Amino acid sequence: MKLYLLSTTSLESFLELIGILLIFVFVLVITYLCVRWMAGYQKIHMKSKNLHIIESVPAGSNKMICLVRAGTEYLVVAVGKEEIHYLATLSEEQLTDMSFKAESTNKKEETFQEIFGQFKDRLSKK
Repeated sequence: MKLYLLSTTSLESFLELIGILLIFVFVLVITYLCVRWMAGYQKIHMKSKNLHIIESVPAGSNKMICLVRAGTEYLVVAVGKEEIHYLATLSEEQLTDMSFKAESTNKKEETFQEIFGQFKDRLSKK
């Protein structure tokens, strides 16, 4: 019985490394494209003009109390891991901080390139 030892040359090892890196880059590009597609899909199909979460406050583990604007009404709901409970309805006069209204009218959606450009500008100034 003869045993053959496989000896790999440094060129073969280098080519194998390059192949693995190319596969890794390919997977990253596919992942990036899928994430962009899903974000665009969600942005188009999940946009709601009548339902907004105005504020949320944690109320224990896996529980939150949320102020939700539904149309012209403001609802206070308790959100748990698997349930949602209605707590109260508030009028606009009962709310003390209306800064969310000013934010929503002046809100401009920023693209990733704009955010990245701002980040790059901050880094270059330092």
